[in-house]
Amino acid sequence: MPATAAFDDPTQLPRHVAIIMDGNGRWAEQRGKFRVSGHKAGVKSVRAAVSFAHQLKLDALTLFAFSSENWRRPEDEVSALMSLFIAVLGSEVRKLHRNNIRLRVIGEHRGFSEHLQRKIADAEALTAANTGLTLNIAANYGGRWDITQACRRAAEQVAAGELNPADITEHHLGSLMSMADLTEVDLLIRTGGEQRISNFLLWQLAYAELHFTPVLWPDFDEAAFSEAIAAFVGRERRFGCTGEQIRALAEGRGIGNRD
Repeated sequence: MPATAAFDDPTQLPRHVAIIMDGNGRWAEQRGKFRVSGHKAGVKSVRAAVSFAHQLKLDALTLFAFSSENWRRPEDEVSALMSLFIAVLGSEVRKLHRNNIRLRVIGEHRGFSEHLQRKIADAEALTAANTGLTLNIAANYGGRWDITQACRRAAEQVAAGELNPADITEHHLGSLMSMADLTEVDLLIRTGGEQRISNFLLWQLAYAELHFTPVLWPDFDEAAFSEAIAAFVGRERRFGCTGEQIRALAEGRGIGNRD
């Protein structure tokens, strides 16, 4: 029986899942291999995660591939990661397109080579009209960068006379963030055992449920993904309300109605 069969009520599922894909380097080191071998092995887990999200009919899957801080890693590892990114874009984008999956790369594209920027633009253009799962790859991305660029855009709108400072609301700033057209993240999964969010989607994770697993990313398979989804389904999301209020809303009684 496929793992998706265990989730027979789609209304209980997260609509947007984000994953910090951690543990590639440790996976390789445990096997006496170079760190880049772990990154290459992790591509299989990316395919599995995308396939499972597609089967569950999620709205969006966001994968943290390369942070703005990762440039500090050894030069040979960064170079290998960029080459792997180019190769995977070339080999996978048509498969995504055939499955009606829209690909987007969020982050500061100008930090990449012109060749990689063209590859990204071509992949996004090919899949732009697809209406199934939206797959976001966060590359050269940081949550602080995202908030900063949104604030800068708002400041530019004020300077151009297009926006009154009094109209800079939470909603307006949110509209300037990456993935503003998508639902906010419901579930964040981090593999590799660490329990932190590492400057990832600081704005979009405001009400997300967090799931930390010791599984290293190259070993993260459909069963591990299913376990994270099951943990999410078993939680009660309150959004600042009490559990009783949330249950009343679910039953259609309204927060103030105690009948």
